[in-house]
Amino acid sequence: MEALAGTAASSILPVRHPPSRLTPHSLALRGSRCGPLRAAGGGKDEVKGAPAANGSPVLKLKSDASQNGVLPIAADKAQKASSTNPGADSSGTRAGLFRTPISGGVQSATFAHGLPPPALAVRNLMEQARFAHLCSVMSGMHHRRTGYPFGSLVDFANDSMGHPIFSLSPLAIHTRNLLSDPRCTLVVQVPGWSGLSNARVTIFGDVYPLPAEQQEWAHKEYVAKHQQWSSQQWGNFYYYRMQNISDIYFIGGFGTVAWVDVKEYETIQPDKVAVDGAKQSLKELNAIFSKPLREFLSSEGEVDDAAVISVDSKGIDIRVRQGAQFNIQRLAFDVPHKVETLEEAKKALHRTIKTISQ
Repeated sequence: MEALAGTAASSILPVRHPPSRLTPHSLALRGSRCGPLRAAGGGKDEVKGAPAANGSPVLKLKSDASQNGVLPIAADKAQKASSTNPGADSSGTRAGLFRTPISGGVQSATFAHGLPPPALAVRNLMEQARFAHLCSVMSGMHHRRTGYPFGSLVDFANDSMGHPIFSLSPLAIHTRNLLSDPRCTLVVQVPGWSGLSNARVTIFGDVYPLPAEQQEWAHKEYVAKHQQWSSQQWGNFYYYRMQNISDIYFIGGFGTVAWVDVKEYETIQPDKVAVDGAKQSLKELNAIFSKPLREFLSSEGEVDDAAVISVDSKGIDIRVRQGAQFNIQRLAFDVPHKVETLEEAKKALHRTIKTISQ
């Protein structure tokens, strides 16, 4: 491994190490049944209001073709869901389908609807995603486009503080860029969907190669996340880490954005259900609930496919297809406690679908 470290560094540029700081994520705040609603696709809405039982207007949207096929979910189902669980936690958690962004901002949406705070949403996202876009500064050694941003697709893992770890080839352009200038951004989206209504995060920081004595540790982190040997076995790859995170910009869907405090992000722990075998958990949830979710969503309009793309302690995100149009729906668990395991998620989802369908 020491020989490998020497090859990676000496064959390109002298390695610059930062000052010692080596100690050693629901997503999508997308909607509410109360208050103004906007279509997730960004199209024009025709809004009709009628008084609800709680005095707030129940709004129904007439969607046009520009709204990415957003489903008109009936408000009475949501009212039934909230009324059947009076023992829910006092943070305001309401089970039901959220289909649009909240106009009141990230913080008020988080408090009013019991959704994860932005820092936790980002930690969950970083645990569930396996690939991201790394944007580095083009180095002068390439003799073209010096100083321009250079984007590339990379796989990554995380350490206990949520700092990304990369397995990079010394021959890659982005590796040479980082050795010349460690400044970069990492753009991460929820797996399974790339639309603008989806949650994503941009992490600003400085990436440096890890010392030889930490290469084996980084390799184990990679294997644990990707459930297979990392790309290091296929070439002269070397592990790097974003040592310093300078800023975090989170978008939970249209209208829900926040600059996340770095210290809060580094200290908060992701939801257990989002970490433990996340890929296998989604596979099992879809095997059991894809058809029931499709039938449930089709009650207001025919749905061709419904797939769970993320899960956290408070609910799931569903990718919905109607013909050639896609959109994201949020379904909150109808339980008075946080979901921590896959089995708890299955039971909570069974209960939620049954409650809302009544």
